[in-house]
Amino acid sequence: MLHIGSKIDDVRIDGRLEIFQRDLEFFASLGLEAVEIPVHGLDLIKCGILDDQRTKEVQEILRRFDFIYSVHSPNPLNLMDQWNRELHFSVFKASLEFTMAIESTVLVYHAGRFIPEEAFPIQDGHPISKKLARRLLETEREQIAWLAEEYPAVTICIENARPYLYYSPYCYGEQIEPLQEQIEKIGKPNVRMSLDLGHLYMASHYYRFDPMEAVQRSASLIAHTHVHDNFGGAIYPHEKIQTHQIPFGRGDSHMPVGWGSVPIADILSVYLPSYRGMLIIELRNRYFHMLKECRENLVQLLKSIPTQPKLS
Repeated sequence: MLHIGSKIDDVRIDGRLEIFQRDLEFFASLGLEAVEIPVHGLDLIKCGILDDQRTKEVQEILRRFDFIYSVHSPNPLNLMDQWNRELHFSVFKASLEFTMAIESTVLVYHAGRFIPEEAFPIQDGHPISKKLARRLLETEREQIAWLAEEYPAVTICIENARPYLYYSPYCYGEQIEPLQEQIEKIGKPNVRMSLDLGHLYMASHYYRFDPMEAVQRSASLIAHTHVHDNFGGAIYPHEKIQTHQIPFGRGDSHMPVGWGSVPIADILSVYLPSYRGMLIIELRNRYFHMLKECRENLVQLLKSIPTQPKLS
């Protein structure tokens, strides 16, 4: 059974529970069935510790709705961090605690970055050594394996990353094969893949691979999906203005389904026959008012896939 949903935009709500509740009400009016909650957008974690009072306030709001939920850990969370690894581990653990608190079974985590985006200007694009990369991969595996054992009811879904001009490869998760290898080496049944279709498409352009073939090889590991559209063009990390990028088909646009050139139906058709999870629409805040159209476009695409599971 497929469940179509939307993310709560962390920048849009900016810690304001009244906007959070209003957006949930809007999602319900559209007939969405799933919601992805960003712990960072709700100020739930403060310096690595889950705020119990804030958690109770969020729980009270969620009780008013019938959604199924996934949780997104903070975007900067990086178990390969070389400067404050203990704090990142604590943030991951707190994210899992919140996931359990709202009875969700999915936590999304961005694949570890050898060079975090925040440090790009400092690193100046210089690659790290292969020896250090292997050590960081091993460190991430050990920590995720431990967390997966401690929280067996939660599936940790590692998300594939978008590429950047000049700085890639900064993350093993830019390509599907290394991400698959990392998950398989972790070797825990509740550590799987969150496939971001937009990131996949950008990476396929940058690294010149067939996105459908990449997904075919990893289909059995996919437990969660992010859906949005773009035109596949990578950008430099300092480029932030969407209106400057879209005319040239560049950037991780997070546009409504059908606005870009991501072959969404073709990619989904590779793994939907065996997929039983959420399809989370991830739109930038500037497209919030287009969510209804986006959902309708996605439903029509799904109907074109002959072997798709039933929509709930």
